[in-house]
Amino acid sequence: MRWGLIPPWAKDPAIGYKMINARCETLAEKFSFRKPLKEHRCLIIADGFYEWQAQGPVKQPMRIMLKSGESFGFAGLWDEWKSPMGDIIQSCAIITTEANELLKSVHDRMPVILPTEAEDVWLNPQTHDPVVLLPLLKPYPAEEMKVYPVSTIMNSARHDTPECVVPIT
Repeated sequence: MRWGLIPPWAKDPAIGYKMINARCETLAEKFSFRKPLKEHRCLIIADGFYEWQAQGPVKQPMRIMLKSGESFGFAGLWDEWKSPMGDIIQSCAIITTEANELLKSVHDRMPVILPTEAEDVWLNPQTHDPVVLLPLLKPYPAEEMKVYPVSTIMNSARHDTPECVVPIT
């Protein structure tokens, strides 16, 4: 899937560049996210993610992961967009929430990491009620996570090497 949700009503797929994340507080209200919340929920699997912490004029990339080192599922939404030529693009967005205590010094928001026991509820196609779904979208427990600085090579998407995950001191 392409990262950056493109709603079916969009005239141009470039709108997806503006919709890489969806704030949990407004999912049920925003036209772009209401239907995906009810019908197109997904998990986006990862073993870590990055945020950039401002340190004066420099932005230090920080890797965030579970202390266990296990992979996890971000709460996500997806949709399909059909071009005038008939091409179909499936796209997705990660849902964000307020940062937990560990991440507040790095960023004011964080992706929603669903606990394993919440994944079945999130993915259940019979569940459509925001009253059931929205309480799942909360900050992951800080005590189960770790954050550490990594090389500034992460400041360019061209780099995809083990150096991207090695802690620096």
